[in-house]
Amino acid sequence: MASTALPRHVLVVGSGGREHALVLALRNSPARPRVSCAPGNAGIAQHATCFSVAADNVSGLVELARREHVDFVVVGPEVPLSLGLADALQAAGIAVYGPTADGARLEASKTFTKRLLLKYAIPTAAAGFFTELDSALAYVRTRPIPIVIKADGLAAGKGVVVAATLTEAESAVRDMLAGNKYGAAGSQILIEDCLVGEETSILVVVSGRDYVVLPTSQDHKRIGDGDTGPNTGGMGTYSPADIVTPDLLAQIERDIVQPSVNAIADEGMAFCGTLFIGVMLTAHGPSVLEYNTRFGDPETQVVLPRLESDLLDLLWRAAQGSLAGYTLRVKSAHAVCVVIAARGYPDAYPRGDVIQLPTTIPGGVAILHAGTARDQDGNFTTNGGRVLGVTAIAPTLEKAAADAYAVCAAIECRSKYYRRDIGARQLHRR
Repeated sequence: MASTALPRHVLVVGSGGREHALVLALRNSPARPRVSCAPGNAGIAQHATCFSVAADNVSGLVELARREHVDFVVVGPEVPLSLGLADALQAAGIAVYGPTADGARLEASKTFTKRLLLKYAIPTAAAGFFTELDSALAYVRTRPIPIVIKADGLAAGKGVVVAATLTEAESAVRDMLAGNKYGAAGSQILIEDCLVGEETSILVVVSGRDYVVLPTSQDHKRIGDGDTGPNTGGMGTYSPADIVTPDLLAQIERDIVQPSVNAIADEGMAFCGTLFIGVMLTAHGPSVLEYNTRFGDPETQVVLPRLESDLLDLLWRAAQGSLAGYTLRVKSAHAVCVVIAARGYPDAYPRGDVIQLPTTIPGGVAILHAGTARDQDGNFTTNGGRVLGVTAIAPTLEKAAADAYAVCAAIECRSKYYRRDIGARQLHRR
């Protein structure tokens, strides 16, 4: 029988900006739960008790949850889900928000998802599946350019190449199948026709066949201004994405969201967690690019601040199977997140550079930590490719962007790098 009382102790698993945003939102619940994080980071440690248990240490996380009398676990990253963390927690009698390993295959294997999309006639690009180099190269040479090459498995958001020429496409195929660029993740690849249009991120809280669609957002994947350079895990985002009009959102829900949720259930997966649907808005209508099975990063950093509803209540209802009839309340404000990365990301980048944060920041702005640590003098230092996310919420997109960029400029770090055009596409469209 589902419990209606909200949990008193919540454990967030992960160490990035997404998890920092989750920690802050859960702490702001009217239920005032104790919030812990494993492993967390230097910034998260200011708002939650952090435990040095790695996100992929399934047995260690279960033991931590038992020892600390955790009532509810919210899993941030994809890797522990694919390793069966939700399964292990459920077996230990601990409530969890995040799909079992069976459901996590929707992100852990791009070919698994593509076959499901094709089986249930959910709009998506034509594709081929390959493990052998020669047959993959032969296929590429028959398809229109540009073309998309995807490693099947998890590659930290970087296993996708949009090849602008046949030479680039052939090189990407060789890198994955013969060059072992992504290890086992690239031993099987997916080659897709390239969809043209604007992309939007649709985050859906799912509990079986019940679901709640969260506010829309638009991510910026490429490292450079004007969407140039290689793909990253995400360099910034904004919400709402005005290009997704109410009519278009209704179409996406009708043609993509509901059929996706039902297809997952029809396949026998008892899915509880966030279904992140990457959607391309093409001239022929919205089409699915991919599924992820967790909150997006950095989409979470702009979506959660716009919720008037209690995030803890929403996720707990999903975990308890009592999501039916839920009504989400959303603020009318706009939010922007600008990611500050270490220069060189997504390739080689330095660690250990000192970060000096401004002593005061405007109201409505939060500095969310991702790849940070503390040195022996207590200074924040860089400890990852994506280091910080500066999120601002304001009545207009223009104000939110201005506030976020003012704080970005005030942050001092030798290797800091950030895009200067987050939200510009929507501002120019206006």
